[in-house]
Amino acid sequence: MTNFAGLELAQPILRAIADEGYTTPTPIQDKAIPPLLAGRDLLGVAQTGTGKTAAFALPILHDLGRDAGKPVRNRPRALILAPTRELAGQINDSFRGYGRHLDLRSTVIFGGVSAHSQIKALARGIHVLVATPGRLLDLMNQGHVRLDAVEIFVLDEADRMLDMGFVRDVKKIVAALPTKRQTLLFSATMPKSVQALAAGLLDDPVRVEVAPAATTAEKVEQSVLFVPKDKKRALLGDLLQDEDIERVLIFTRTKHGANRVAKHLHQCGIEADAIHGNKTQNARQRALKGFRAGRVRALVATDIAARGIDVDGVTHVINFDLPNEPESYVHRIGRTARAGAGGIAISFCDHEERAYLRDIEKTIRQSVPVVDDHAYHRPEIANDPGTVKKDPRAKKRPSRRRRNSRRSGNTGQAPRKAA
Repeated sequence: MTNFAGLELAQPILRAIADEGYTTPTPIQDKAIPPLLAGRDLLGVAQTGTGKTAAFALPILHDLGRDAGKPVRNRPRALILAPTRELAGQINDSFRGYGRHLDLRSTVIFGGVSAHSQIKALARGIHVLVATPGRLLDLMNQGHVRLDAVEIFVLDEADRMLDMGFVRDVKKIVAALPTKRQTLLFSATMPKSVQALAAGLLDDPVRVEVAPAATTAEKVEQSVLFVPKDKKRALLGDLLQDEDIERVLIFTRTKHGANRVAKHLHQCGIEADAIHGNKTQNARQRALKGFRAGRVRALVATDIAARGIDVDGVTHVINFDLPNEPESYVHRIGRTARAGAGGIAISFCDHEERAYLRDIEKTIRQSVPVVDDHAYHRPEIANDPGTVKKDPRAKKRPSRRRRNSRRSGNTGQAPRKAA
C-alpha cells in the first residue's frame, strides 16, 4: 500500500488526513484498516508511536459516517476505553481531527475533574465516547451512560489497563455491552493475562503485530552513563547545557523523584515540569500542553503517568532512573522514535541499577554503548557484571527439616542438663 487513498476510506476522512499532512499509512494502519472496514474483530500488538490510534479511529469514523444519524442522548455507538486521562484525551483529539468533515460528535470522560461538563456533553448526544474505566462506571451507575447501543468497542493498552488494576472494571463494562458488536483490543505486550482477556472478548479476530521490542530499540541511538546515585542530578544539569537537547522526556522511578528532578532543573535555569499521579488533572494537562508547545523543554515523568503521552518532536529521552522491567525501557525510548523516525536515548546507571541494565541488554539483544567522558563516570560501576547482590545482613532461612523440628519441639540437639 502506498497511500491512504488505496485503503478505500470515505472522502471526508481522506480530506482530514490530508489536512494533517499525512500521505502514507504506517504498517499497523496498512494491516489493520482493511479487516476493520470488513467488520472483523482485531487483536493488535503495537506500541505507542506506531500510529495505532488512527488505525482504529479511521475505520470507526468511516463506519459511523455512512449512517451517522442524530446522536442519541447518553447512548454512544462506539466506545474506546483507555487506561489514563492523558491517553483518553489524545484519542478524543484524534477522533475530532480525523472526523472534522463528518457530522459526528465525540466526547471524552475521565476522573480527577468535575463530571458536570461531561454529563452535559453526554446528554446532548454523542456517536463516539472515549473513557477511562472508573469515571465511566460512575456515570453508568448514575444513569448518565447506557452502552446498549454500542456497535464498536475498543480496549486500548490492555496490558497497562491490567497493570493498573482495572480488570474488574473492564469486565463490568464489557458485561453492559451488546453481545453483537465489533471488538478491538490493542496491547504493547501480550502476557498470559492479556491473552486470556482477549480470548473472552474477541470473536475470530485478525491478529496484527508490528514493531517488536528489539526493532523499536534499534532505531534509537542509545547510550549509558555510569554515575553514582547522588551525582545524577548534577550530571543531568550538565547534559542539558547542550542546546541540541531541544525537547526531552525524563523518566524517574518515583513521583517524589520526578518533583526533585524538575525542581533541580528549574534551579539550573531550565524550563521543566513534572507529571505523575499525585498531580491534579489540570496541572498534568498544563504541563503536557507546555511541553507540546515548546514552553517546557524538559518533562519529568513516571512510567504510568507517561503512558499514552503522544508528543511529536521529542529529541531525547533520558532515563534518570533505569526501570526494573526491560519492557518499560523499550516503551520509554520509543517515545523519541515516533512512527519509524530515529531518536536519542541516554540512561543513567548507578550501582543498584547494574542488574537492570544487564536485563535490558538481554531483552533488546544488544549492548548499550558506554559514554565515559563525563565528570561523574565511575569505572567500578561500569566493571560491575550486574549480578544481584544478596544483602549480607539478611539471616539465612532455616531448612525445612529444621523448621519442622522447631514446630515439634525437637531441635535435633541433645537436651541440656539441668543446672
